[in-house]
Amino acid sequence: MCGRYNVIDSPEVQTLMEQLGLPGVTPRPQHNVPPGGIGEFVIEAADDRYLLPGIWSILIEPNPNGYGFRPNPKFHTFNARSDRLTSSPLWKKVYPTKRCIVPVSAFHEWKDKQVYNIHPQNEATALAGLWQSWHFGDDQVNSFTVITLPPHPRFSHIHPKSIPLMLRPEEFDVWLDPEFHATDAFQGLMRTHISAPLVCEPVRSTHVLEPVGDVEVIPADG
Repeated sequence: MCGRYNVIDSPEVQTLMEQLGLPGVTPRPQHNVPPGGIGEFVIEAADDRYLLPGIWSILIEPNPNGYGFRPNPKFHTFNARSDRLTSSPLWKKVYPTKRCIVPVSAFHEWKDKQVYNIHPQNEATALAGLWQSWHFGDDQVNSFTVITLPPHPRFSHIHPKSIPLMLRPEEFDVWLDPEFHATDAFQGLMRTHISAPLVCEPVRSTHVLEPVGDVEVIPADG
């Protein structure tokens, strides 16, 4: 499902930002970023790339208390299922032109009460997403979502319902290109897959990433 993630200022994150065409730009370090929290994502516009802040939940509204913004409570989705990208009125409007990448160190999943810190082996994680920009009066506010794939048989013992879409560097350019509207080209990406060995590390908590058990490495699809 990818319901939490973390960002650490590390060589792996720096390498990922270089691969994304933003050398020297570092996402703000954060532990335990939740849906509705503020994250950062990479977009391409006018032949340049930018790291933007946004709310993790693509449909947002002003807070009733008058301070800031929040996910729209009428909708109970913060991630986008890959099988609904071209059919859901919510996703099909943004999928052709507003694709983004969420650079993170790792995402978190829970198996019973045990939290796992999960990322490609020796790498930071490029989560595929969609984004939107909203205007509320004089305020312009960004939001984003993470795309999830159907459950993968080798990952379902960690999370049985889905796995996030993690992009490889060779996929970054076409994914971020806002002028590339032929989303049929992404059908292969939307089938469940593990494209690089995936480290699943049991840790003490989402704030304390201290290992508390054996690390499992799930092999990439052959």
